[in-house]
Amino acid sequence: MFFIMGISQGKKKLDFDQLIICRSCGKYGHLEVYMIYSCLSLFFIPIFKWGRQYCVRTSCCDKIIAIDSELGRQIERGQVTSLPENIIPADFQPGCRRKRCSSCGFETEEDYQFCPKCGRELS
Repeated sequence: MFFIMGISQGKKKLDFDQLIICRSCGKYGHLEVYMIYSCLSLFFIPIFKWGRQYCVRTSCCDKIIAIDSELGRQIERGQVTSLPENIIPADFQPGCRRKRCSSCGFETEEDYQFCPKCGRELS
């Protein structure tokens, strides 16, 4: 008699979608919530899940931010319909030198003092 069992990592996209303007990159995007877990399977049937962690992914710049387990469970149950805008930190990448022109909206990671598109000074 053979037993086929194993432990694997699973990822499930929860039924949550929110349109935002990303504080990290400044573009329109969607917030998607995922549950990541470990799973024991017997004959390829999931038997037991443990180590559940929840995270938010932005569709615009592909940032992944861990969220509180209680908030993740509420989203999974459908009790939370929107997340606060400050869930994505504005200074997500420390040391990133992304500059944005306040006049035309041009973004660059180069060390320009003036916008190469409209000529105004970058802040």
